Amino acid sequence: MTYAIVRTTQLDLDHFAAATGMHPELVCRFVAMGLLEGTPDRTGCLWFAPSQVAAAARIQRLRAGFALNYAAIGLVTDLLDRIAALQTALRSSRQPGG
Repeated sequence: MTYAIVRTTQLDLDHFAAATGMHPELVCRFVAMGLLEGTPDRTGCLWFAPSQVAAAARIQRLRAGFALNYAAIGLVTDLLDRIAALQTALRSSRQPGG
């Protein structure tokens, strides 16, 4: 038996699926398509950062709200991320000393 010395902030596949309300196979499919970021450990089990819960919620909202297919969701999420980065850069350039 092994014990973790440091508390992990990562979610395993089952806990991630439960947190997002998605089936684990769908989560694996999203990782394969590049819609979610999961990191396999040396045994092949997927682990997720807590921020990926929000990414999964975004995917679910886009799918439900706009009836987009998964390829389109990938494109839309990419564009939304780029817009957010540009807005952050614009805000920081407008600050005194920025």
